[in-house]
Amino acid sequence: MNDTVKHEAARRRTLAIISHPDAGKTTLTEKLLLYGGAIELAGSVTAKKKQRETSSDWMELEKKRGISISSTVLQFEYRGFRFNLLDTPGHRDFSEDTYRVLMAVDAVIMVIDAGKGIESQTLKLFEVCRKRGTPIYTFINKLDRPAMPALELIDQIEKTLGIHACPVCWPIESGPFFKGVYDRLDRKMHLFEKVPGGAYRAPVSVHDLSDPLLKSMLSGPSYQDIMEEIEMLDVAQKGLDRADVREGKTTPVFFGSAANNFGVELLLDGFLKFSDDPSPRSAGGVTVPLDDSRFSAFVFKIQTNMNPQHRDRMVFARVCSGKFFRDMKAYNTRNGKEVRISNSHNLFGRERETMDEAYPGDIIGFITNADYRPGDTISTDPELRFNEIPRFAPECFAYIGSVSTSGYKSFRKGLDHLMAEDIVQPFYLKNHGGNLPLLGAVGPLQFEVLQYRLRDEYGVESSLDIRPWTFLRWLG
Repeated sequence: MNDTVKHEAARRRTLAIISHPDAGKTTLTEKLLLYGGAIELAGSVTAKKKQRETSSDWMELEKKRGISISSTVLQFEYRGFRFNLLDTPGHRDFSEDTYRVLMAVDAVIMVIDAGKGIESQTLKLFEVCRKRGTPIYTFINKLDRPAMPALELIDQIEKTLGIHACPVCWPIESGPFFKGVYDRLDRKMHLFEKVPGGAYRAPVSVHDLSDPLLKSMLSGPSYQDIMEEIEMLDVAQKGLDRADVREGKTTPVFFGSAANNFGVELLLDGFLKFSDDPSPRSAGGVTVPLDDSRFSAFVFKIQTNMNPQHRDRMVFARVCSGKFFRDMKAYNTRNGKEVRISNSHNLFGRERETMDEAYPGDIIGFITNADYRPGDTISTDPELRFNEIPRFAPECFAYIGSVSTSGYKSFRKGLDHLMAEDIVQPFYLKNHGGNLPLLGAVGPLQFEVLQYRLRDEYGVESSLDIRPWTFLRWLG
């Protein structure tokens, strides 16, 4: 049993993608799925009359707004490894959802817009990763558009983030002249061809530096500049130390264009070269080994109405130790209740299939109406409890009410369901006459999402009374 758990855990790679809004995070997610063989056609490309949907942005409001507002789990196999890929909201108003996801992963890909460099939300999310010691891999995106010089981007990462940035590949020009990347590991040029709409894998030709065709394919000055930059990098940059990557001291840097599928496969392969097995978790200051005889997992997300026709409630949990099998009995160690985990699923955005077993690093989704909250520990040992997930202090406050008295029952039901997701935080104030809580949120967009989902999923209109407060404190 232990050998099986060790073997299967070593195949797992659980990671999240973070970025500032519009840096190309969801596009890169889609292209990783394309190169991982999970999809045959990328969904973010725009046809003449309609836009195909991305696999990760499945909620109706996400499709309308064109942004990710909910974290999504996507699972696929690649070169013998099982990837659990979590796409996260880029908008700061959903940073608490993103933070919970970062607690469930072992590594992060940080996406940077080559034309803008480090942006505010990227910096905030990086600090979260730094505090947890999470390994960070950097993908500098949009090289096919006007971009900052590559050396300037590397320098900015090191000075702004305080981390050693080691280029694994190097861009060959940028903007409309972007042709591909130089792989510093195998010392070969990878020249790409554009694919209409970026829907399919980009054709690539690989060349040695000594290949005489390179000079004819690249303009004279361009070829000379690239060769000088490569020589300078070889002198200035030491080889990548895997231990430094694992400890979060060094970030391997990749360049490319997710929209045009340039550099995506090199990112996937490079990630596998330097990434490690899933990390064990701590419970009460004690590390729980991956191959522990006790099954354990922790809940990092709850999502209602993934299937609106059935009003289901999906609990997302990261397996931390032991083996999970469908219909097993375990405990929610917060309340001590024994639970049977029957409706367990592999997840791919909104799609799902039955999951019969899972190992450390895997993400389980299971349907239940039982009392679960983000941060709960599930284990065959009723005494095991992982460290809690920190909460974000809300900065926006409002009261919400039903517009129609006839729809109050549906309104209250929907509000209770959505509050259980922790989409907003409820506060019941002393001496407040109403029976509805004060709602707290990190940002105002959370209230917009709450109202939209009440209308779209429960068929009720709501009114919002924004309060002028910006923080809340408990008084002893």
